[in-house]
Amino acid sequence: MHESTTMEKLSQKVGQLLRNFDEMRMENAQLKESLERLELDNSAKEATLSQMQDELQEKDREIEEIVNKIESILG
Repeated sequence: MHESTTMEKLSQKVGQLLRNFDEMRMENAQLKESLERLELDNSAKEATLSQMQDELQEKDREIEEIVNKIESILG
């Protein structure tokens, strides 16, 4: 009788461990998917930022050219 009770408890614990494992595995898969989406979003934002920095540098060059032309006209 004592053996079956011990076996039942052990079986319940093993069952709970397997359920916990499955839950953690599913959560891990969801976290991986979320991470992949965030990495893709981050890459897109980095590309946009790089493009904006290039555009800003070009605008700075244009402003510098305009300032130089104004100075040459005035000076």
